[in-house]
Amino acid sequence: MDNRTGRSDQDARIGRGRRGFILGYRVHTACCADSELPITFTVAPCNENDKVYFEPLLEKVRSLGVRFKAVLADSQYSSVNVRNVAEWLGAEPVIPVRRDSRVRDALRVGRDFVAKGAKRIVRLFRKRWSIERLFGRAKEWLLLDGLRVRGLAQVSIHVALSLTAMLAVACAAVWLGQLDLVRGIKHFVG
Repeated sequence: MDNRTGRSDQDARIGRGRRGFILGYRVHTACCADSELPITFTVAPCNENDKVYFEPLLEKVRSLGVRFKAVLADSQYSSVNVRNVAEWLGAEPVIPVRRDSRVRDALRVGRDFVAKGAKRIVRLFRKRWSIERLFGRAKEWLLLDGLRVRGLAQVSIHVALSLTAMLAVACAAVWLGQLDLVRGIKHFVG
């Protein structure tokens, strides 16, 4: 056995996380920046580059009939190919350049998470926090952080059920006429 896979989960791989290396999976998700609700997702081992999933994810969104004018992503997705894919799909790429980039007058995000660039682009980029809030709710209320299942197929099922629960909560809130609870998972749990 090599040191890149897990002993209890043969599908999991080692990849970089915010606090060092992690063994597991990444959930690549497209969400609506206004409603903060998931549109589509895919699950992949941690060692695979995020950019590989950019085009298939946007194609899946497009195939669902969802129209989008802009694509917001973090600097991990910063590349010419990713920007070209977004433009080819008719959307404006709002993606900060990486810290080591020499591109002038581009959107940049510092270590303090403050975005700098053209005001319109910075205003659009601030909506990217909607995906962070979506994952925050999924991790806190739907156990997306501490998975107790093993294997890519089982993890994908767990993620699908979690994101479906988010959509069910939103539908229930709309049906009850309480639009302020569309993202209120905790109000429907327990």
